[in-house]
Amino acid sequence: MSDDAIHDDSMNDNSMNDDLMNDDLMNDDLINDNLMHENVTCQEALREVPAGLFGRTLNAMQPDVDMNKIAGSHDILFICLDTLRYDVAAEEEAKGTTPVLNRYGPWEKCQAPGNFTYPSHHAMFAGFLPCPYDAKSIADRQPLFFPVNAGMGKRAPAGAFGFSGATIMEGLEKAGYDTWCVGGVAFFDKRSDLGRVFPGYFRHSYWNPSFACPVKDSTRNQVDFLLKKIEKADRSIPVFLYLNIDAIHYPNYFYLDGAVHDSLESHGAALRYVDGQLGRLFERWKSVRGSTFVICCSDHGTCYGEDGCQFHGINHPAVTTVPYKHFTL
Repeated sequence: MSDDAIHDDSMNDNSMNDDLMNDDLMNDDLINDNLMHENVTCQEALREVPAGLFGRTLNAMQPDVDMNKIAGSHDILFICLDTLRYDVAAEEEAKGTTPVLNRYGPWEKCQAPGNFTYPSHHAMFAGFLPCPYDAKSIADRQPLFFPVNAGMGKRAPAGAFGFSGATIMEGLEKAGYDTWCVGGVAFFDKRSDLGRVFPGYFRHSYWNPSFACPVKDSTRNQVDFLLKKIEKADRSIPVFLYLNIDAIHYPNYFYLDGAVHDSLESHGAALRYVDGQLGRLFERWKSVRGSTFVICCSDHGTCYGEDGCQFHGINHPAVTTVPYKHFTL
């Protein structure tokens, strides 16, 4: 599998028509002083979350990791196990059938940022990762990344990496990172306009039909590609990698011998397959690249008939409850 087969040509400058960014589209009347109430100061306009509420986060207990120390000193791998349900992840963990992921601590039960890939990823790429399941407000989050222009004030909570720009990737690029995306599900298929949105957030983005959901060895193919890529990468430049693993997504029945339909059982079998592939990635990445911080989570779950519900894109607990963990290799 060559780099040429999975290139960023779709994101070249020619694909951005200057007319789309024409100043005529930004009418000065939209930001006219007359629309700013005279009693609203510039400082107040920057804050949309109640100061008293968000102040709890700023003064919360010390986090278990300081991303300001991680940023610049570590590669960062953000691995999304697309569609993985929390209950299935916890069950496989308890049975000891996911030894690679188990090595790095238990799954945390969390609320998903959205109920399918597209909204979840917009939230996560802006720094809003899955939050604790028992969270009652935004103040109960303990963010790794903090967007300083999101109406929550300019001061990042303890341990959070404060960034300007639209995404954590943009913020990390300003801090010297190279940013890579290796896609899986159709929202990363750069053959379509929709599939070029998320890859466009990264300096380098890759997708190949062999990475797609219906391919039984999709995760192996993604890992094989990355193992070749890291051998050629400049080791003096830190890397932020986003990897969208889609093996657990529909269809997954072929990971369970004899199955003809997706089920909770095949969902778990797909996770076991993924776990086996991640071991190769983690071992080689650490060996070649050194210190590495990993964020591993799901973007949403899915339904297999619970309460008459199927698939995802709906607000069922099986969809909105996801596993999360972070750790250092």
